[in-house]
Amino acid sequence: MTDTVDDVDLPYDEEAASQQEMIEALEERLEVLERQNEEMRDKLLDANAENNKYQQKLERLTHENKKLKQSPLFVATVQEINDDGVVIKQHGNNQEALTEVTEEMREELEPDARVAVNNSLSIVKRLDNETDVRARVMQVEHSPDVTYEDIGGLEDQLNEVRETVEMPLERPEMFTEVGIDPPSGVLLYGPPGTGKTMLAKAVANQTDATFIKMAGSELVHKFIGEGAKLVRDLFEVARENEPAVLFIDEIDAIASKRTDSKTSGDAEVQRTMMQLLSEMDGFNERGEIRIIAATNRFDMLDSAILRPGRFDRLIEVPKPNVEGREIIFQIHTRNMNVSDDVDFAHLAELTEHASGADIKAVCTEAGMFAIRDDRTEVYMEDLVGAWEKVQAEADEDGDVSRAFA
Repeated sequence: MTDTVDDVDLPYDEEAASQQEMIEALEERLEVLERQNEEMRDKLLDANAENNKYQQKLERLTHENKKLKQSPLFVATVQEINDDGVVIKQHGNNQEALTEVTEEMREELEPDARVAVNNSLSIVKRLDNETDVRARVMQVEHSPDVTYEDIGGLEDQLNEVRETVEMPLERPEMFTEVGIDPPSGVLLYGPPGTGKTMLAKAVANQTDATFIKMAGSELVHKFIGEGAKLVRDLFEVARENEPAVLFIDEIDAIASKRTDSKTSGDAEVQRTMMQLLSEMDGFNERGEIRIIAATNRFDMLDSAILRPGRFDRLIEVPKPNVEGREIIFQIHTRNMNVSDDVDFAHLAELTEHASGADIKAVCTEAGMFAIRDDRTEVYMEDLVGAWEKVQAEADEDGDVSRAFA
């Protein structure tokens, strides 16, 4: 506890105290006062900091209160600009209105511009033409660490994808000299686990173009027009970042065959597909945008999306043959510590009807067998046992992606 001035005894008997004692007592009293002064200064600094914190909180609350008292603003789109004023359409209820604007505001506006209006439908300010944030987050900033060397048994498919996507971006003059337009898109189809998505990842890694990924299911929304708007925004983001590659995985979610169903959900999915068709082959120039799509259900796709001009290349990605399986085993074990007794050719023959994903699962499971036995080396028996376990699990689960027979 800090001493106080009252705790120090002063020699009030001047006759008994010497001059030296008086000086020492005064010095001691001075030290106490200095300590008290430091403590008061610290308390003052703490009080000022606390005051600043509450002052900032007061300003924030005052600002929020002011905003709450203001009239709400609504988003609208400029339809027409004429001598009488500006025709706007309010979002949500599609209400149209003619409103007057100042000459300064008129110069800022143009048809299709987004504006903020008040309760009287008077234009308050122009808004930026921002695309849906969901479309922007689908842009891949960092390329996947998958290269063409990581893909085995798909040499023909890989070459076709590179001809469709890479060559038009890297050597467009060749198409000009020949006098043809480059292929506009490629559709990869085949059983699950055969490497369709890996092909797209390898393209994203190898090309300098902006890579935008999305899943077909992300375009399915319950609110009318949301899916179509997201499709428009995705292509707008691609146009802003040309050259670009747009990858649509599981495209069957929005491009399945059209039916006579009258449910609102089916109607919304069809509206989204129509917007996709329009963007792929509409009046607007697509520009330097290449499209890669993938699906496991080729039989479900609508014929309109399969015709030339939308997807010029339809590439089947089948399960690998015996040579392909051997290469895939070598790819997935190249970073593993495998024994000299491992025979990749025999493994390739043993794993008939296995997909690339199945082979990767076998290699991972074999590594787990070695870890359980406290080993750092994977033996041939580990890989054979892992294959048997993967087969048994597939049979129990009824997993169609592992239809080995």
